[in-house]
Amino acid sequence: MRRQIGLISLPRLRNSVATAAGLELDRGVAFLLVPVCLASGAIGYFSLTAEPDFAKPVAVAALAALCALVSRSWPKTHLCFMAVLLCALGLLAAKVEMWRAGTQMLGSEISTQVTGRVVSLDRMESGRIRLTIDVTSTARPKLRYAPERVRLSARKVPADITAGSLITGYAKLLPPTGPVRPDSYDFSFDSYFAGIGGSGFFLGNPKLVVTDDGDMPLSARLSSSVENAREAIADHIRGSVGGAEGEIAAALIVGVRAGIPDEINEAMRRTGIYHIISISGLHMALVAGTIMGLLRGAFALFPDFSARRPVKKYAAVAALFSIAAYLIISGVVVAAERSFIMLAVMLIAVLFDRAALTMRNLAISAIAVIVVSPHEVVGPSFQMSFAATAALVGAYAGWSDHRAGKTRPPPPKRSLPGFLTRKFLLAAGGLAMTSIIAGSATALFAIWHFQRVSPLSLFANLAVMPIVSVVMFLGVASALLMPFGLDWPALYLMGKGLTAMIAISGWISERSPVDGVGLISQQSVLLVTIALVIATMATTWLRLAALPFALAGLLTVSDTRTPDVLISEDARLVALPIGGGELAVSRARPNEFTVDNWKRALTSETIVVPEIFTKGDGQFEIADAPELPPGSPFYCTSGVCLAKHTSGAIIAYVEDRKDTWKACGFAELIVINDATAYDACRNPLVLVITKRQLARKGSAAVFFDRQSATTPATVIFAVDRPYRPWHTQRKFSREARGLPPFKRPEKPVVEPQLPQ
Repeated sequence: MRRQIGLISLPRLRNSVATAAGLELDRGVAFLLVPVCLASGAIGYFSLTAEPDFAKPVAVAALAALCALVSRSWPKTHLCFMAVLLCALGLLAAKVEMWRAGTQMLGSEISTQVTGRVVSLDRMESGRIRLTIDVTSTARPKLRYAPERVRLSARKVPADITAGSLITGYAKLLPPTGPVRPDSYDFSFDSYFAGIGGSGFFLGNPKLVVTDDGDMPLSARLSSSVENAREAIADHIRGSVGGAEGEIAAALIVGVRAGIPDEINEAMRRTGIYHIISISGLHMALVAGTIMGLLRGAFALFPDFSARRPVKKYAAVAALFSIAAYLIISGVVVAAERSFIMLAVMLIAVLFDRAALTMRNLAISAIAVIVVSPHEVVGPSFQMSFAATAALVGAYAGWSDHRAGKTRPPPPKRSLPGFLTRKFLLAAGGLAMTSIIAGSATALFAIWHFQRVSPLSLFANLAVMPIVSVVMFLGVASALLMPFGLDWPALYLMGKGLTAMIAISGWISERSPVDGVGLISQQSVLLVTIALVIATMATTWLRLAALPFALAGLLTVSDTRTPDVLISEDARLVALPIGGGELAVSRARPNEFTVDNWKRALTSETIVVPEIFTKGDGQFEIADAPELPPGSPFYCTSGVCLAKHTSGAIIAYVEDRKDTWKACGFAELIVINDATAYDACRNPLVLVITKRQLARKGSAAVFFDRQSATTPATVIFAVDRPYRPWHTQRKFSREARGLPPFKRPEKPVVEPQLPQ
């Protein structure tokens, strides 16, 4: 009987799935999967271990296109080949972008005279000025393989310097850095596709070179004009509002956010409201909504004209031009691109009397971003932005379908206080649901990229978003009134609103639990992504297929191992957790950015700096290393720093290769900050990592075998060989070639000659 029920139910299930799948195809789900396939191809390209030539992706795309053309008579097979074709096109688009970027990356640290044209300049919160420069020439020495664009900081710049100015100065150039640990954000990857071939700082103050601007290309003049307009507006806003509020106002209006104080940035990150600073859908929607509302209100003052003309379409056209101007003046970033394309599609739909808010519009914007900038697919901005928007659009569509299927009685008459209370509760509930849906959709992506969550983000968004809505309305009003010099009332009120926002975020941040949550597995992120795609794109009961993927993703979140030791790529810093939420580091003044990342990854709260003992003081000797208690910090003496992991493994940090032998007898891991070093221990149970290895392979994560004391430690490096184009510069540094640091030859001392 049970078998008969199974035999009966299986065909029914198949028929039900086939019917639902056919209905999904009729509703256009195939088009929604186009950006998913393109993104999968792009991710596949960036995940390859070796760089493919153009022939392979072109051949795969051509073969898939031919198979799709031949299989048109078999719908299921045709869909499969179309999916393969789209994945191949995504991979090909990423390959084309890599070839198009072709950034010349600096291979080694060097000091040289840099002359170039300023692309942009940002005034940092520390008081320094960060300049992006297109290099025109180098001297003393002249670089044979000079980067075309660099990013340099300076203590002071000439007062009349602007974007487009030609400047010169002696600067120290550094090659782009890699990930601070394996599987973390790769800065050289970002630099490659941003066209930044090196970074550094001026050793003195740069000087302005007087030149004829007529030599500039038209594109450079246009970009310089836009950048100068942005900076002028930002300076005007800072002068009118002042303080941190002025910096945030400048970030909201023109996208210049380098001057926001670090403590305010951190407070907004801890409370989950930092998305307010990043210009995205919220800002674009408020700009478009404000412009449309103002124009439709103005048209309503002329009822005869409004009755005869499509004033809604006029307002949509004005809003379209407004968000286009906002996109340009605020800097073209991924979140703003996505928001602009989606809103542009919605506004164009209004012109043609079509539905505006649909998942199809989001798919169109995703396709545009992937085709133009495929490398953005692997970044947090693209993933979190589209995940949140897809979840919100899908939830809104599902709620609309649910309400459309129900008959509701007319609402009862309420008093004015009751009416206002109901509206307030509905707005608060809608805001809360928006925060919950967007936060849930982006939570794992935030943990994967940043190893942090914001436990009180719901309360922070509920408290802050009404203020932000008013602030953005005032920002739009100030932008409209700025050409007439009447913007000061709007900017004044905007500053007061931002003061309240800063106070609320600071208050909630002080009461927020620790937000560092450690590492999660990559497969859990992949499974949850599949669940999100199914849940947001399916319209029938097939969306229930998202549940097993979501459940599997949540169950495999912790299916990863935390490193026992982390080593920086310059071999200057070693860290290991020693229990009690403490992270022991090998330097008294470690790099703050690197340590913050390691603290979140290793779920540590405090840093323990090394204790240094002079030779012969009798407090600590290298021979005492085996007696160190498990979980001890670094103790440094006689050129060697020693620490003991909670597993009992001893870690040695050595500055000079000549001192390596001192730790060979008892250490499981030896890190040598010397590019000329080699494995002097010659013991298979001792893992020796040199500065040369780290220079070639990037930062390292070390894992000890806690089950067997006779098994050597294993190491994972951040950069795989053979190199991809954004890593090829690693093999040219002095450290990667096993050379000691460069020293200028000493000038010969000329002894004075006695007179004859």
